[in-house]
Amino acid sequence: MDTQSLEVFVHAVRTGSLSGAARHLKLTPMSATRRLAALEDELGVRLFQRTSRSISLTPEGENFLPFAIEMLETQEAARATVSSSLGSATGLLRVTAPVTLGRKRIMPVVQALLEENPGLRIDLELNDAIVDIVASGIDLAIRIAPLKDSGLIARRLADNAKQIYATPSYLAQHGTPRTIEDLAHHQCLTFSNFTHWHFIVDGEERSVRVGGRFSSSGVDGFLSACVSGLGLAQLSSWDVKEELESGQLVVVPLEGAAPRDLAIWAVYPSRRQVLPKLRVFLDKLQKSLV
Repeated sequence: MDTQSLEVFVHAVRTGSLSGAARHLKLTPMSATRRLAALEDELGVRLFQRTSRSISLTPEGENFLPFAIEMLETQEAARATVSSSLGSATGLLRVTAPVTLGRKRIMPVVQALLEENPGLRIDLELNDAIVDIVASGIDLAIRIAPLKDSGLIARRLADNAKQIYATPSYLAQHGTPRTIEDLAHHQCLTFSNFTHWHFIVDGEERSVRVGGRFSSSGVDGFLSACVSGLGLAQLSSWDVKEELESGQLVVVPLEGAAPRDLAIWAVYPSRRQVLPKLRVFLDKLQKSLV
């Protein structure tokens, strides 16, 4: 069974269109259409229902999809196994990660990996939302969030200590909070639609309602707002390393309460074999986070 025909089928499902699959695979739309038609002829079934605006899987296509994905993964594993450069990373690795973590901590790792592995390509999607990596065809997600039970493999990469930060000018103007109750009288910068910060008090988790005039869909947004003096922000220590060293931000400790830490996790689909490209990426990233 032709590998590229399988890739056209799988990526058409993931992108929602044959044109999207063609762009991803760097094929012409006509070539993608012909490859899908050849696969359907070989199987003797229609895999998609097509209209002028969309495609959708037929029942036969839904049944065939997991087998197509497994065949592609098996072929990739086989190529990695017989690679002439033993243990080297080859092929395309698709990764999704939070924006600030990706920009500050992952990009230096990417640069080193590409220099060390000439056969490796990396596609890094920076996104603070939780992406469905199976549906999107992503190999690896780096997440800083409570993990929900799923069929994915999760590997803890590093602790992720958090603190509350502010500019000296904000604290001079508005005062310094001493307890979690004092937060009600301050501008607290948060993710959009987040209404609480989480703390550990006397060994137990406690949620504290906070609010402010600015929120953001990503850490970069309220980190910038914090540096501008708009309020307090609960951030990871690596978020603000440069800002602390320059004196732009200072730590705001609270009596008897510590922000809840969320570890940095690697999440990837369950496979019988972890490919070299995934293994070397995770190993180097984990070492850089220690």
